[in-house]
Amino acid sequence: MTIPKPLVQTNQAFIVLSVILALVFHKALLLLPFAVGVYTLATKSNPVIRFSKRFLKRPPMSYIQEDRDQQLFNQWIATICLGLSLVFFAFGFTAMGYAFSIMVVLAAGVALLGYCIGCTIRYRYMMWKHNRAKAAN
Repeated sequence: MTIPKPLVQTNQAFIVLSVILALVFHKALLLLPFAVGVYTLATKSNPVIRFSKRFLKRPPMSYIQEDRDQQLFNQWIATICLGLSLVFFAFGFTAMGYAFSIMVVLAAGVALLGYCIGCTIRYRYMMWKHNRAKAAN
């Protein structure tokens, strides 16, 4: 399955904006992108993408498509980092909380510019598994 690229970019922009707002105004706002991430991973359906679909000007398949499994992998990374950030802020480890939040903003921001860090990580992992399986034969 695939997802139209404008919807993926909308989700990335949501993550960037919500995390920046949380860091500027109140750390508890990190619960919003974290909750969306948990919901997405649990249901395999992203509410930001579902809501944004109605604003597409053309049929969904007429846009460049992004791999759904890759997007779920990226969502795992973002959700784990946001969860760690929330835990660190809750226990007073402010620097670590900022570090994990900023990693999410940077990764989603760079993805908006065209380079997917999660894609590179997943590709390297898949190649490692493939080479390991090949060496075992």
